[in-house]
Amino acid sequence: MQNTIRIIGIDPGLRRTGWGIIETLGNSLRFVASGTVTSDGEMDLASRLCQLHDGLAEVVHGYRPDEAAVEQTFVNKDATATLKLGQARGIAMLVPARAGLRVAEYAPNAVKKAVIGVGHGEKQQIHMMLKVLMPKVQFKGNDAADALAIAICHAHNRQAITSRLAALAG
Repeated sequence: MQNTIRIIGIDPGLRRTGWGIIETLGNSLRFVASGTVTSDGEMDLASRLCQLHDGLAEVVHGYRPDEAAVEQTFVNKDATATLKLGQARGIAMLVPARAGLRVAEYAPNAVKKAVIGVGHGEKQQIHMMLKVLMPKVQFKGNDAADALAIAICHAHNRQAITSRLAALAG
């Protein structure tokens, strides 16, 4: 007998961290909610990280997901921007981990491949496929859409992960 699993996908960013929550039962997907946590660009870095933490903690506490998935950071040419993104990503991993959730990580290409079938694609393709996979989906902006795509990627990959973890434990 299968149980419904609630998954939160998180697309980390210092300005905007997208989140999306879905439920999966077998091969079916159901949209629950999505949104964006923002930080005030006028504040110091530590305060901005606190804003992200508090916003994500409120989402996790309110929706009570069973599992979490976070997009891996890509390295860009600006080392300072990459470092700040890494710090926001740390918050994105910390919040669900502190709530007792196992946190999976996925490369951006793996997320795109899980949702649109190829590892490279445009944002509009992701938006379109989200609507195909979950007709009642609602999202505002790319960050929330990307977070939903991350959750879907985890839904597709979680069986393999769960089997591997069970084998290691057993």
